[in-house]
Amino acid sequence: MQIPQALYSYYKEMPRPSTKNYSVYVTHPLDDTSMNNLVKMIERVAEKEGFSELEKVEFITTFVQSLPYTSDSVTTPYDEYPRYPVETLVDNGGDCEDTSILLASLINTMGYGVILIMYPGSHCAVGVKGGEGIHGTYFRYKEGKYFYVETTNTGWGIGAIPKEYAGVSAKIYGMIPTAILTHSWTARGEGTTVELEVTVQNLGSAAAHNVYVFAGFDAGGGKLWNSEQSQPFQVLVNHQVTVKFSLQAPLNKHTRLVIQIVDGGYAVDESYSEWFDT
Repeated sequence: MQIPQALYSYYKEMPRPSTKNYSVYVTHPLDDTSMNNLVKMIERVAEKEGFSELEKVEFITTFVQSLPYTSDSVTTPYDEYPRYPVETLVDNGGDCEDTSILLASLINTMGYGVILIMYPGSHCAVGVKGGEGIHGTYFRYKEGKYFYVETTNTGWGIGAIPKEYAGVSAKIYGMIPTAILTHSWTARGEGTTVELEVTVQNLGSAAAHNVYVFAGFDAGGGKLWNSEQSQPFQVLVNHQVTVKFSLQAPLNKHTRLVIQIVDGGYAVDESYSEWFDT
């Protein structure tokens, strides 16, 4: 299988979204061609061997399980570094979230139901939608049974779960493209006016619509002085939008700047300046 160097470099250089919803790594659209090509190779082998639908999923699961387990702290400068599927393939391995993301991407590309299962302590696994004839540990999601799949080592069958995770509650994430918005800002004072520039970036896998920036000066108790709101805008995947404000600072106050990014009526990202006196 060939993966373009430019595609690998693109994903390698992408910032890691500050979210535990790793479905954004699965549903990111730019690697769809590579995932489709790999699935076609797997399906050709499955057809040649006469695999059933269940055996096909077991086959692709064993392929991912056979990749070497590597720790982020050893292979990257970070303690936690989720990889996009293309990265895990080229790097020839990863830790639990990396192989779970890869397996979920392949199963999703094949058209089967799949979820990501996130445990406290950052252990990640996969759930594959099953029906009659499949047994073992499963999770309910949208009226379906999703059977646990451990990706970190060979020998774990569908529905088999390590004893340390049996009965432990976990968060479930479906393969729904999601916007992940982050922001950065700069500000400079000119007399009583603060010139504020806010850049909003979308690191997720879906466009964000009806986004706006809300900014003002902290008045305590959840209130703001002289707040302003930008016009609504959209942020496409891997794009950014910059908005500017001219804020009038309140006089003779001990305050700080408050910047919020609002998407769908909810503040999804927020930051503050240092406290200062006006």
